[in-house]
Amino acid sequence: MSTNAQTLKRQGAAIIPEVWSVTLNKCLDKSGVGMKIVNRIHEKDSCQYGDTVNIGELGDVTISDYSEDASTGGVTYQRVDAKSQQLKLDQSKAFGIFISDITAQQSNQQNLQAKFEARARTAIDLAKDTFILSAFSEIDENNKLDNVVLTPENAYKCLVWLSKTLKNNNAIQVKNDQVFKSNQAGGGEAMPYVIINPDVEAILLQSPDFIHATQAGDRVLREGSIGTIAGLDVLVSTNLPTVSGKVNIMAGINDAIAYAGNISQIESLRDDRFFGTNVRGLYVYGKKVVLPKALAGMTVDVSAADSFVDTTGGGTDSGDSDGTE
Repeated sequence: MSTNAQTLKRQGAAIIPEVWSVTLNKCLDKSGVGMKIVNRIHEKDSCQYGDTVNIGELGDVTISDYSEDASTGGVTYQRVDAKSQQLKLDQSKAFGIFISDITAQQSNQQNLQAKFEARARTAIDLAKDTFILSAFSEIDENNKLDNVVLTPENAYKCLVWLSKTLKNNNAIQVKNDQVFKSNQAGGGEAMPYVIINPDVEAILLQSPDFIHATQAGDRVLREGSIGTIAGLDVLVSTNLPTVSGKVNIMAGINDAIAYAGNISQIESLRDDRFFGTNVRGLYVYGKKVVLPKALAGMTVDVSAADSFVDTTGGGTDSGDSDGTE
């Protein structure tokens, strides 16, 4: 019986059925970029919760002048040292869904279980993204700036500072690097990334220095990129933490953060009390900032993101007609 038909006082409202659409409504999920900026080449070495991957790194090789002087010349041999860092799979997320047989029959949805599993994956992706972006706290302190008031006039200079900081630490993205290629949509140039939130983007798009990808010849950049500025591939995420109008901006290269994750188990079992199916899954993951100096960050005040909107109803806040304030 259709409640809406009764409200409209339709004839025979009691026998007019309510219909469930076969198409589900689009869900407005938070945007994530974390998996595009990490190094996942160690993922094949791990599989279970509690695993530890030891990542080796060779020390520097010293070079010296060479001569054939009998007393001071020749080659000096060095015993090159090495060190290791540990990537631990110490995070786990689980989901459990009950799907009633009656619901599955009456919902008019094909393969309802797969649709619920897709929603669970979205929730896990959000958790992964937030976890990866928390690497901001591990950036070398010399690579950070705090309490910057971001405006359209200084936005470009702020990103130039991030780009300069990475280059001064020899953090350069290489196009043929195995890590970068695995995260790239295809083609395009190799460049470090910068992750911003929509408020920072709103300020950046007011800057005359911003170059959108389509204005630069439709270069194919990393998936999710809105363009380039100051030699940085600009990615937008809604998962960057914002506190009291201030937000983190993080720049870096893909080699900086090592990540590994694995869907440990997805299984279905019949419920022991009700006619229906229980679906549950387990995802384990972990990260390690292996190159802290290959990341740069800035905490900015983004109040200027709303300054160009006049909330009193008088139009946009663009200054007086004669150009004066």
